[in-house]
Parts: sequence; structure tokens; C-alpha cells
Amino acid sequence: MCCRINTLSLLITLTPTNTPGTMEEKNTRKAAVAGQFYPATREEATHELDGYFSTFKDCDKRDDIQAVIVPHAGWVFSGEVAASAFARIKPERTYDRVFLIGPSHQVYLNAASVDTASTHYSTPLGEVEVDTALCQQLAQDTQLFKYDKKAHLHEHCLEVELPFLQYHLKKMPPIVPVIIATDEPDALVKLAMTLRPYFNEHNLWVISSDFSHYPDYEDACKVDTRTAEAIASGNVQMLANIIDRNEREHIKGLSTCACGLSAIFTLMLTTHIDTTTKNDATTKVEHIMYRNSGDSPFGEKQRVVGYHSFIVYPEKRQPQAFALTRDEMGTLLQIARERITSDCNRQPMPHIDITDNLTKKLGAFVTLHKNDQLRGCIGHFGEDVPLYQIVEEMAHAAAFEDPRFPKVTADELEDIIIEISVLTPLKRIESADEFIYGKQGIYMRKGYHSGTFLPQVAHEVDWTKEEFLGHCARDKAGIGWNGWRDAELYTYEAILFEEG
Repeated sequence: MCCRINTLSLLITLTPTNTPGTMEEKNTRKAAVAGQFYPATREEATHELDGYFSTFKDCDKRDDIQAVIVPHAGWVFSGEVAASAFARIKPERTYDRVFLIGPSHQVYLNAASVDTASTHYSTPLGEVEVDTALCQQLAQDTQLFKYDKKAHLHEHCLEVELPFLQYHLKKMPPIVPVIIATDEPDALVKLAMTLRPYFNEHNLWVISSDFSHYPDYEDACKVDTRTAEAIASGNVQMLANIIDRNEREHIKGLSTCACGLSAIFTLMLTTHIDTTTKNDATTKVEHIMYRNSGDSPFGEKQRVVGYHSFIVYPEKRQPQAFALTRDEMGTLLQIARERITSDCNRQPMPHIDITDNLTKKLGAFVTLHKNDQLRGCIGHFGEDVPLYQIVEEMAHAAAFEDPRFPKVTADELEDIIIEISVLTPLKRIESADEFIYGKQGIYMRKGYHSGTFLPQVAHEVDWTKEEFLGHCARDKAGIGWNGWRDAELYTYEAILFEEG
């Protein structure tokens, strides 16, 4: 299933609701793939799990993990990768419930199927209770949640995760089984909105997905690396761009970049929805492990399936050294607009009142867009000029001095959108490993040559981190594709805003 997601911007306030449990007749979903994807007996299953988890017995364990992304193939191929994420959870950690979310391999519904029929799921390690009250509530909240027996009866993607949880957690919570059987962007946004109240410290989300399907070993590693970097960035648009790139390249044998892409997108969309302005944490997606079926003694190199694992947890926001109010952003945009308009009409620029905050000495870039196309972009690093003044100067430069474009004319003004990036001070890094792709901009310098890419460039292209650095080195700094490897590297962040 291929997800067709384009630019998505969400700012939604939701309030969690709780529904008390109800008494009902027991209806156990029997294991459908025990004996095929994993052992059919408790003894054999436990023995295999012993081996997987022993590899990670000394790993750092967290009590704040809110989600994992894990594979769902046969354990002999992906069991160790799945265990690598589950093992990061402290076994003593208690959750109210586990949301099991995965893709449909059986039916397409243009909706999600939540299991409202089962009261328990059975595995060789015992039975797991279903939070039937919450499942019923989700089905009532929106038409996008429904129950389809065919979506659950023989589906393996949720079932194979359960023994890992039963084995690792000292207390197994009830589950909420959700099969996402759509790849429509609007539907995924609505699903994320509905599920958002339950993405918190009380619940664990298990996102079930394998990755590249059926390229050869080397192509799988290349495609899966791109996809993993995009997921770890936490940026929905970056992931959509990478998926588009992978498909455009027509890699031999590649049928999908991730069979659980709809579930992954739902998680990422959910983390982008703000529920409170008082939240002082951001969501961190950490990549844990990669293998593909070619790494297994039971696999081959010519036709493989990729497996990644990730953990997701809240990360404390660093205090921002500089911030702008909405009014101050509006003032800077007004300054930029008035400077370009005055220059076009050869008139003096009107007086604009500024706050003390806008006299701080910071760098800034001014970018002009016309009909969604770049029309000019010039910026200035350093803390040597007051912010309001540098914005005015860069607005003039972007409109009239960018050598890539003709000068802006008065006839164009109505069609031009102004974007401003206020830059935090440059921070020297010793290695590109310290560069947070998708969040930070990069500035590189070697001798008399230098160049930069703003943070938002990563969201507009379909490059990997290494390609981002290579393009900056070659296309911006003029030091060759690999010139960044021995250049001085600096990172910075940007406060980004635009007209409208």
C-alpha cells in the first residue's frame, strides 16, 4: 500500500475522553499465524524470545517511551530487530493500554478497523485482554473507525508483536487493536486527530511495519536508510518526499518502501498535533536497529525485505535564547514589504515603530516566492547588525541583488510572498554526526569558500542527510561534493514565518 501524502499542517486542540468498561461475553481471537511466523508453543516461543532479548540485556532502558515502530515478519527474519525496541522499555513500566496499530494485508476499507468483537487475543504465551469499551468508543467517534472481521481474522501484523510485550512487560495491559486499511491523506489526518488524546505517557503505541519489499540487498539498504532518516526527523513532509523519490527511481523489485506506511504516517501526524500551549516537550524519534532478510541465514540477497526499529519519547525543549511575538513577526514582514515596495516605486520608506526586541543583533534570511516558485533569497549571518535593519537590507537584496533572478518589478508585488528566517547564533560542530537533519541549518566554510542551507530546505527536497551536505558543499559553497568532510561546519536554527 503506497501512501499519497502531500504537505500537511496541523494545529488542533483535543480533549481526551474516558469510557468505563462494560461486562460482556468472552470472545477470544485465536492466534492465526502461530507455528508459521513464530513458534506455536509457549516453550519454543519463550526460548526464542530469551535469545532475542539477551542481546539487549545491557541496553539503556527508559520509562518514558510512548511508541515503538517494529517489524512484523517471521521472527527468524525480524525478531531481533523487534526485540531491540521493546527491550528499551523498562519491564517495570506500567501502561493503561497498548494501541496496536498496523496495516491491512487483507482488505482495503478507506478507513481503519478497530476490533470491537474480540474481548481477548490469544498467543502461545497466554491471553491478552482487549479494552473493549475504548474500541467501541473509537468506532462511535468517527465513521473512519469501523469493524471489519476480515481485517482482523487472519491479519498477522498485530499478533506477532504481542508475545514480545507479554514476555518483556511485568504487567501486560489491555490492548486496542487497530488495522489501518487506507492510504488517503485526509483519512489519515482524521484518524490522527481522533487518536491524539491517547498519545500520552499513560499509553504505549506499537506501530507495526516492515520496510522495503523485494529489492536486492544493496538497494534495500539504500532505500531503507533514506526512509529511516526521514522518520527519525519527525517531519511528515520529509518522509513524503523520500517515499516519492524512492518510487520515482523505479528500483528493480521494489514494491513498497514500508508496508505499514499508513500506520507510520498516522503516528507522525499525531505527534504534530498540539493539544496545549503549555507543553514543554517535543517528540523524539530515535532509530535503534536495521536488518533485512538478507542478513538472516534463512534469507537470500537477491530479493529481501527490510526491518527497522524505532522508539518514540518526549524530549525536553531547550530554552530558546530568542523569541518573537506574533506582532513582532508582523512588524518584520511589514518592514520587508515596505522596503521592496518603496524601492520599486522609488519612494521613501515610511516610518515603522519597532520594539526593543527587534534591535537585537541577529542574522536573518529573506526569501521571496512567486506562484510557489523561488523569486529571490539573500541572507546575512552574524550578530553585528540590529535585526530590524538586517531584515530591511536583506529584503532589498533578495528583490534586487540575487544574481539568479531579474530585479523585482512593481507589477509583481501582488504575487510575491515574503518569508523571513531569523537565525540563532552559529554553533561550531566537530562532526556531521552532531548535525540534526531536518531541524538545523548547516553552514560550512573552507578557506575563502562558504555556503549554507536553511533548515526548511530539508523539508522541500528528497535528499538524505549525506546528500544534503553534498549539495550544500558543491552547489552553495563550491568546494565539491565531498568538501564538507574536511570543512568547518556550523549549525543553527531558524525562527521561520511568512506572509499569510
